[in-house]
Amino acid sequence: MAEHLKPLIAVPADCPAFDGYVWHGAPQQYLEAASKVADVAPLIVPSLGAGADVQSILAVVDGVLITGAKSNVNPARYGEKATADHEPFDFARDETSFFLIDAAIRQGLPLLAICRGIQELNVALGGTLSPALQKIPGKLDHRANDKSDSDKKFAIRQPVRVNENTVLAKIVGTGEIMVNSVHQQGINKLAPRLVAEATAPDGTIEAVSVKDAKGFALGVQWHPEYWATSDIPSNKIFKAFGEAVHQHKDHRLEKKEL
Repeated sequence: MAEHLKPLIAVPADCPAFDGYVWHGAPQQYLEAASKVADVAPLIVPSLGAGADVQSILAVVDGVLITGAKSNVNPARYGEKATADHEPFDFARDETSFFLIDAAIRQGLPLLAICRGIQELNVALGGTLSPALQKIPGKLDHRANDKSDSDKKFAIRQPVRVNENTVLAKIVGTGEIMVNSVHQQGINKLAPRLVAEATAPDGTIEAVSVKDAKGFALGVQWHPEYWATSDIPSNKIFKAFGEAVHQHKDHRLEKKEL
């Protein structure tokens, strides 16, 4: 019976506070893209820090999806003091995401990290971030042009160049693709274990892979989840992630039967 069920993936929860409560949730676009395009079942992992038994969840999932978020990575994690450009923060999300990233890479779980996720991946492996790319001479303003309308905010408007012989090139092809890059922070120093997979015209790293990963481990700075059912590169990224997750589940069940 288990082989006919969709494989589970872990998705770390954001922890916004309102109405006197701290809530644990994830943006719907990521969950829908995972379910409809990757053909997996997303499981939101509460960001409870040391009080959560995330290892029990990792024992039953076959992949990890690290989503984007309104918050940013705590700069103390890469040795910098916090400024207004670094804010806002979600310390509970940091702790859970970093744990999931580390576990996914160690255990060979397929990993897809998007927007905040690629930044978390870079920091988790020893890299640093630039808090405000638009303030750096020669850098483009990667922020959204229009934040009042979601479709306009996440419009596909920026080119990135996919490097040859990379994980991403095998998925979407080599050369230029158009993406919906919507971010203020970005990778500064690339982590030693990461490979730059794609760059924006200003040199900003927009996609990475983990060079010594046991399986699928890709991070993108843009938002393939938003147009995953209609944009070809976005669709291919989620389908590739889904295929890796399904393969992981098949291999796990085969080992269980031996």
